[in-house]
Order: sequence, then structure tokens, then C-alpha cells
Amino acid sequence: MSTSSSSVSGAPQSLVGLLADLAAAAPDRRALSCGDDEITRGELERRTNRLARAYQQLGVTKDSLVTIGLPNGIEFISSAIAVWKCGATPQPISAKLPGRETAAIIELAAPTLAVGVEAHDAPGCPVVPAGYEPPQELAETAFDLGAASSLKAPTSGGSTGRPKLIVSTDPATAESVLPLAQLVGMREHDTVLITGPLCHNAPFTLAICGLALGGHVVVMPRFDATISLQLVESWSVTWMYAVPTMMSRIWRLTERESYDANSLRVVMHMAAPCPSWLKQAWIDWLGADSILELYAGTEIQAATVLTGSEWLSRPGTVGRPVFGEMIVLNSEGERLPSGEVGEVWMRRGEGASNPYRYIGAEAQSRDGGWETVGDMGWMDDDGYLYLADRKADMIHVGGANVYPAEIESALLEQPLVLSAVVIGLPDDDLGQVPHALVELEQDLGDDDLYSHLSDRIARYKIPRSFERVSEPLRDDAGKIRRSTLVAERVTPDN
Repeated sequence: MSTSSSSVSGAPQSLVGLLADLAAAAPDRRALSCGDDEITRGELERRTNRLARAYQQLGVTKDSLVTIGLPNGIEFISSAIAVWKCGATPQPISAKLPGRETAAIIELAAPTLAVGVEAHDAPGCPVVPAGYEPPQELAETAFDLGAASSLKAPTSGGSTGRPKLIVSTDPATAESVLPLAQLVGMREHDTVLITGPLCHNAPFTLAICGLALGGHVVVMPRFDATISLQLVESWSVTWMYAVPTMMSRIWRLTERESYDANSLRVVMHMAAPCPSWLKQAWIDWLGADSILELYAGTEIQAATVLTGSEWLSRPGTVGRPVFGEMIVLNSEGERLPSGEVGEVWMRRGEGASNPYRYIGAEAQSRDGGWETVGDMGWMDDDGYLYLADRKADMIHVGGANVYPAEIESALLEQPLVLSAVVIGLPDDDLGQVPHALVELEQDLGDDDLYSHLSDRIARYKIPRSFERVSEPLRDDAGKIRRSTLVAERVTPDN
């Protein structure tokens, strides 16, 4: 079987073919760093060639999914590259998920291999543990079985409370990655700081963008505000990913000004609304030209990219589409004039193919290829979008999306919980935190509820507080006005 890294004449170049070419051009150039570990382009190429051969022997096939449940690190990205070399698709999940949640995702994904996952959470699926080393006899020479038809398959809890996979329909080619890298302001040979978990779509994709442009990608094992500034200074970071919670923690550091951040050309923030005071503070600190914002769903039907200068001229906007289309419709599906709040609908373009497909869910769509992820907002006369609320039910916890239905479903598995509703309350650090209202048959302590949930959902999804109520929380149709519940618990000063 031929395993050349070069692409067929006239065909798009595979992503791993591009990485192989970069390694051949400068094998000793640093590619990845994480904590005390680092690896050059050449070392990464050789390691992933051996790993890909091992994965193939373990059963990974063209266009299959491979679940990756590793912590942040060089091993995570090496695993993803090896999967692409097999012509397969990485399907990242958090290494911290409870076993039941992992098992549910694996059942849905039906991967040909699970990496870093406990065997009992992946029945019938080959598994390799964290720290896996392929057999020494496997060759380190070029290995590229052609681009997978899907670049990635991240997960989401989904508004139904059940997991879903968002499978990209963009292939694993250089052409699927490089335009995004340039769109978010990356340049060749940038030093890119990835502060977030690689199991999330944005940090994972942006790390690969940095590698594809020949950059040095610095991955944090976990976010720490002080360490992030130390990394910016020590590596002369030029491009940095952040979410508003991270920005807030960095800004509040008493020693912030003692670090040299002059190398930062771009700080790209996304994943949650950024408070105006915080955005202004970062613009004042680093300059308007250094602050970029991206608004899009994981489905990425369309996206906006906003410069700091644009934001200063239109405070509160998230920008206007740089690709795809966005419109605002009322509940009857009628297009609203500028300034009127409605639901935001997106599409890649009239007649364009969908950029993703779901496994485990159905898209909210309407005629013409329009889809919504549930965000409410309005547009001004120049087509700039302003968000009124981001998915009314969704809670944004430090940049992570938390779906109340998932928590409620887990709470209702406790026999003494008669009904449950979860809302998001403001938090100075995380932006929002989950708060659970529960109707109980008999009293349960907070510790009992916490223990019950800890076996079922990830820690960051567990409510920070529990409130007992004596009346049913939903009407006969099962409906609830979460906004009313929030308003009753939030004072004007919050």
C-alpha cells in the first residue's frame, strides 16, 4: 500500500501532507510545547507516522471516527494527526467526563478506536490508554492514506440533554484549515497560545490552524491566569486564544502589568459574551487592533469576525458575517427590520452544501437552507449583528456551553426529585453558573444532590447552588419561563 505524503496531482492537499512538507522543510523547528514537554516538526512527523500505523493495525479505517479522550498535551494533538494519517476523523471528548457520559458518546459515535478511554466505557471498541506507545518495529517513514471526508467531529450536550456529534463535512485538507487560520489573524510562523481544553472545538481547531501555518503552538495543560502571562512573555506569543472568563481573570491579576505582553499581535476571544467593560479594558491595555472577536456556532454555517476598532465604533456588536449569511426572523418566520430583536438564522450560502451533519440530533431549519442555534439578536442598518441573548436556555460557564436539560434529566433520576429546572445566574468569574430549583418528595441535602450528579455529568455542569420549591415548576404543557425565574433571583446591581 502506498503511503506517500504527497497529494494526487490536481487534488486538494491533505492536512497531514502539508504538515509533512513543513517538517521536511524545517525538521528542527519547534512545533508544539505543553508544560515541560516540547516536540519539533520532525519529531512530530515521525511519532505520528508510527502511531498511525499502530492505529491502522488496531482497526482504524478510512472515514471512521476515532474518539480521543486525552488531557491537553502533545499526546492529544499527536493522536489527532495520526487519525488523519489513517484517513479517519478525530472525535474529541473531555478526559474528565464521567464514565456514563463517555459511554453514551461512544455508543453514538461507534468509533473504530478509543484513545485515553477506560475499556469498560467503550464495550466492543478497541481502546488504547493515555501514554500509549506504538510498537518499536513500526516504521517512522511517511504515512498518509488520503484526507478523511470529515475534518472533525466534536460533541455537544445538545438542548435535549442528550449528546450529539457535530460532524464536519469539510474534508481533512489544507484548504479546509488555512482560510480559517488567516481569517482569525494568524500568520506564518506565529507563536500561538492555546489556553482552552483541546476537547472543545475552538481550541482544537485553532491549534491545528497554528501548526498548518508553520507556527509554534503552545498548549496550556490547564488555564491559569498568571501562567498564561508567563507563557506570553517567555515564548513571545504573537497570537492568543481566550474566552471572557480567562480575560477577566488575567485582567484582575495585581501583577499583570509586570509581564511583558508587547509581543501579542492578536488576542482572539469567543465562546461567550464579553462584558463591555472587560472588552474596553483589554482594548485600552493592548490596543484596538490587537483584539478580535469571533461569533459562530460549532456548526459554523456562518461566522462574524470583529476588530476592536469596529467594536469601538459600534459598542455591543459581534460583527457582520465574513462568510455565510445571517438574518433575523420573528416567530412567524418573517424577516425583521434593523433594530428589532428576533431569532438569528444562518446558512453557508444559497444552494451551498451544509458544512456539517448531526449524529444524534436534528437541525432547527427552514426553507432555503436556513438554520438556527437559538440565539436572539438584531442587526443594524449596516448588517452588524447584536446579540440580545445567546440561546435563552443555555448557560455559559467560563466559555463552556452547559445545557439545562442535561442537568435536569440527571436530577430527575433521583427518585426523591419530583421536578427540576436549571437556570444560569451571573457570576463575576465564570460569567454564569448553574442554579437548580428542585421540588422534592422529602428533603435531600446539597451534598446528596451533588453526589448524585457527580456520577452522571461533568463537574463544571453541576449546579453551584440548589433551591427548594414547594410548587410544580412547569405548567401542564411542561413549559417554564426561565427568564422569569432568573429575573426573580437577580437584582439590578448584579
